[in-house]
Amino acid sequence: MTEDSRRVVIPFQITGELAIMEVLQAYPRVRPVFQRYGMGCLECMGAMNETIASGARSHGVNLEELLRELNKAIRVQD
Repeated sequence: MTEDSRRVVIPFQITGELAIMEVLQAYPRVRPVFQRYGMGCLECMGAMNETIASGARSHGVNLEELLRELNKAIRVQD
């Protein structure tokens, strides 16, 4: 498989180890969830590689609650 033909596999379960930006790119509908938790600086350079767990910790956010809401948001049908 060439580098150009590789695909990013997005899990059906958002976990704390995933990068914030990776989740936002795969599921744009989760942006309001991050914003409700005070994690609105999603375009900053830190969000590019920062994990959800790390971002939650640095913003004083309960990780389990955040993950529950993020996963709920991706399951909502348009």
